[in-house]
Amino acid sequence: MNTFFISVVAGFLFGLIGMPVFLGLARLVGFYAIVNERRCNVYVLFGKVIDILEEPGLYFLWTRMGWRALIVNWLGQRHELDMRLDQEYLRSQPVNSEEGAPMGIGIWYEMFISDPVAILFKNTDPRGSLAANVSNSTVRCLSNMPLGDMLTNRHTMSRTVRDEVSPQSHQWGYKLGTVYIRKVHLRDAEMIKQIESKVVNRLRQVTSAIKQDGANQVSIIASSAERQAAVEFAKAAAIRPDLVGEAWREISRDPEAAGALFEILETQKTLQGGAKIVLLPEKSGAFAQWLAAGQGAGGASQAEGQA
Repeated sequence: MNTFFISVVAGFLFGLIGMPVFLGLARLVGFYAIVNERRCNVYVLFGKVIDILEEPGLYFLWTRMGWRALIVNWLGQRHELDMRLDQEYLRSQPVNSEEGAPMGIGIWYEMFISDPVAILFKNTDPRGSLAANVSNSTVRCLSNMPLGDMLTNRHTMSRTVRDEVSPQSHQWGYKLGTVYIRKVHLRDAEMIKQIESKVVNRLRQVTSAIKQDGANQVSIIASSAERQAAVEFAKAAAIRPDLVGEAWREISRDPEAAGALFEILETQKTLQGGAKIVLLPEKSGAFAQWLAAGQGAGGASQAEGQA
């Protein structure tokens, strides 16, 4: 039981400590190497590239390099390169339009390593050189374009830059992927303010024109309505005498109705005239006395005038 327990503990300690140490020593003496996905190992010995491992997997270096595998990790160099797709964005590259407007172009591009040896030994800064190449190609290919095309034809501009850059970038170990013009803008702040002012003034003009057109339409509708109303009123005024005359003819055919109507009209006129009306009982003799008194006062006044 004790022997079994000791064996289990020994195996556990060997798996936990001894196996990683053993594998590390085996890798250090160049027995094997592991290449991960989208990685590349470049082995250099005495200034010369002796092997390149690009495919992912497990490699036994003794079968590939021979005796040099024992000393490559001691006296040589192992460069591990990232072969994954990378991207970069260059902001506000200065160009001028055909009209002379100072424009800025933001360009986004993808890149990946196509030649591991060239990326290590042909250029000390291949990433910076690629960025400078893209910037120079952007300025050279897109300058003096019409402003309208510069603001609308971004896909054509992207293809133009990519076709210009790709052959040169491959010489330094990088291969250019997708290129896309993401932003086109004005670089002169004073020009931006002037354009904003013009846009605001134009909006004001359009707003005023819309308001004036609405007022004109309302005036036209109102005048048309007034004209139609005037025409209808004129027609009514024209046919009114005929209607009134026809009504009088109908009334005059009935003497009682005509008499009652005239009496009503006479009473109405009397009331509208503001005259005083004295109502006296029938057969009271008061009316005769009032007339006599009025004649007497009139005769006395006449006699005084003659005197």
